[in-house]
Amino acid sequence: MSDLKLAKSALISVFSKEGLAPIAQKLDELGVTIYSTGGTEKFIKDLGINVIPVEDVTSYPSILGGRVKTLHPKVFGGILNRQDHDGDVEEMAQFEIPQIDIVIVDLYPFEKTVASGASEEDIIEKIDIGGISLIRAAAKNFKDVTCVSSVDDYSEFLDLLNEKNGETNLADRKKFAGKAFKVSSHYDTAIFSFFNSEENVFKQSFLQGKELRYGENPHQKGTFFGDFDEVFEQLHGKELSYNNLLDVDAAVNLMNEFKNDAPTFAILKHNNACGLAQRETLHQAYMDALAGDPVSAFGGVLISNKEIDKPTAEEIHQLFCEVVIAPSFSTEAEEILKGKKNRILLILKDVALPENMVRTCLNGVLVQDRDNKTDALEDLTTATNNKPSSEELNDLIFASKICKHTKSNTIVLAKNKQLLASGTGQTSRVDALRQSIDKANSFNFDLKGAVMASDAFFPFPDCVEIAGNEGISAVIQPGGSIKDQLSVDYCNENNISMVMTGTRHFKH
Repeated sequence: MSDLKLAKSALISVFSKEGLAPIAQKLDELGVTIYSTGGTEKFIKDLGINVIPVEDVTSYPSILGGRVKTLHPKVFGGILNRQDHDGDVEEMAQFEIPQIDIVIVDLYPFEKTVASGASEEDIIEKIDIGGISLIRAAAKNFKDVTCVSSVDDYSEFLDLLNEKNGETNLADRKKFAGKAFKVSSHYDTAIFSFFNSEENVFKQSFLQGKELRYGENPHQKGTFFGDFDEVFEQLHGKELSYNNLLDVDAAVNLMNEFKNDAPTFAILKHNNACGLAQRETLHQAYMDALAGDPVSAFGGVLISNKEIDKPTAEEIHQLFCEVVIAPSFSTEAEEILKGKKNRILLILKDVALPENMVRTCLNGVLVQDRDNKTDALEDLTTATNNKPSSEELNDLIFASKICKHTKSNTIVLAKNKQLLASGTGQTSRVDALRQSIDKANSFNFDLKGAVMASDAFFPFPDCVEIAGNEGISAVIQPGGSIKDQLSVDYCNENNISMVMTGTRHFKH
């Protein structure tokens, strides 16, 4: 038995009319009877197409300010009836219910209304009731009905109409049903997220995923779910890879710490800063960031908190780098940096990032608040007799910001608002410190008068002793160890100042 169905009737009720005209015209050309309501009905009539108001079927007008239009047995019976079921066929005839073969719905824009900052009253009015019910009914009965549930599917549906002249097979209808339940589940998740403030429930939904070339490694598949274009405007270059996206995310989060500061430039590799400096000019900030580790900078991700100008672009152009991010690029800088065809240039838009951070864990997910705490001068408690100078305090805050965004265990060394070196992702704090010292020495940095930041407390005085022997003069750490006093005592004995923040910044 053939599963082909020739559509003879369609119900159309949409919020957005964009792209609807060609579909309505094609349905009319195919002799399909069209039912509709309200603004959609008027839109179709204005195209010169005959349309039957739903009210003529239900004998009820649109009521309650438009809240109830299609919620009626004569509408839902026409959609949900099983055409091969004798009892359903008899009841359709008994109650004079018209068969509906196609349902086209576009829901009220709930998410856009929330994002616009509208009042709660306006948001509630954008919770679609009739539309979502039509979608679920038509998708459930895909054996007999085709459901088109989004403007995004209009083009594909129109192609199907043109190709098959109003006929669909079961695979066609089931495919559109799957799309419909994707739309309805996403819509319900958005509404739940708006209302939920107490339930400890994890729900996330993205309508579109972008398939990447591969995942972290070439043998792994990778997909990005999210609206990349909401965050960036890509001016140039190839598509971003899985690893590019991780580095870009790390770069954006790091630079947010310096968003409103003096010209600041950072270079990242494998999610960690290998160079960062703040200067009076962006050009000098870049040069000093690069000097922090010119070896690791190769193939890195670069980010600035200011517009990239011509002098800075000329220097960047000499470096092989994957991605350059800035709030803007001068015309000259953009042209220079486009000189490498694969180099990715991104304009970072002023958008808020999600407040929750999510990662897979075992057979579930871990969710936590974003670490929005940035250590500031008012958070500091001087633990030593020797107080840091104003210059040291500025360097301590500078180093602490970098430390917060470096993989634990970490130690960050800085001087004159330049990252000298960091120890990243080490299994002990002593190892992280030794790594940072070795790295700083390898690039001929003088550590005398430098400051040290630690992402967590010192359980023993070994780190401050090692740091003091290198000439480091000031330390910032969270504190909280039962043996804090051992480190404080060493600092007091060796003229090292130490401040405590009271806030740990682990990053795993």
